[in-house]
Amino acid sequence: MARIIVVTSGKGGVGKTTTSAAIAMGLAKRGHKTVVIDFDVGLRNLDLIMGCERRVVYDFVNVINGEANLNQALIRDKNCNLLYILPASQTRDKDALNLEGVGRVLEELAKDFKYIVCDSPAGIEKGAHLAMYYADDAFVVTNPEVSSVRDSDRMLGIMASKSRRAELAMEPIKEYLLLTRYDPNRVESGEMLSLDDVQEILSLHLLGVIPESKSVLNASNSGIPVILDEKSDAGQAYADIVARYLGEKRPHRFIENKKGFLRKLFGGK
Repeated sequence: MARIIVVTSGKGGVGKTTTSAAIAMGLAKRGHKTVVIDFDVGLRNLDLIMGCERRVVYDFVNVINGEANLNQALIRDKNCNLLYILPASQTRDKDALNLEGVGRVLEELAKDFKYIVCDSPAGIEKGAHLAMYYADDAFVVTNPEVSSVRDSDRMLGIMASKSRRAELAMEPIKEYLLLTRYDPNRVESGEMLSLDDVQEILSLHLLGVIPESKSVLNASNSGIPVILDEKSDAGQAYADIVARYLGEKRPHRFIENKKGFLRKLFGGK
């Protein structure tokens, strides 16, 4: 039975597409056949981060409209043969997607894939609703700033009331927190919210903290999911997140500055 994951947040620019690419790659590298879908019709960039933009011939909207079948639209990732990408259309508007069409595509994908990762567009409009409607799990991505956390809290309310699981009185979507662009030094100086602040507001199970890192931008510009950069803090953090999601117990890293950690290690205050 396929598991449908939505990567969501109310605010743009928090790292949803970076996270979708990293999580999908991580699951596939663990041996699970995975597909990642770009729901951001008109503004697609998942294909850029996955390094397959030149190979896009057919897209998600073509499949929904019956202009191509899934086999024609799916792109196999060049770094992992268990990972596939279903790109968004760059020439249509967001009304090109509809609930029934999305449901048909997900149902067909579920026959062949273990995990279906839905990269949601920003905001609370139609595209974001379609991305989360059929979800089993939600990775709520937020930055440690008030506006980002507030918008994520609003998305939680929408998922609790407007998802398929809510409408059918099924078990609720499982919600996980991913905190991105976290900088312990800036937390200490009061420039951003602490992990405790964010958890107090959202009350979500913490799946992982992604530190502020130049490697994220470098990976995106290179068309390679950052999780493949195993030497970077961000790559290691995403690998930890995938492991935790799959049931492994791993300690949380990158949540305090290294000086503070060393003080604690050697008995200082």
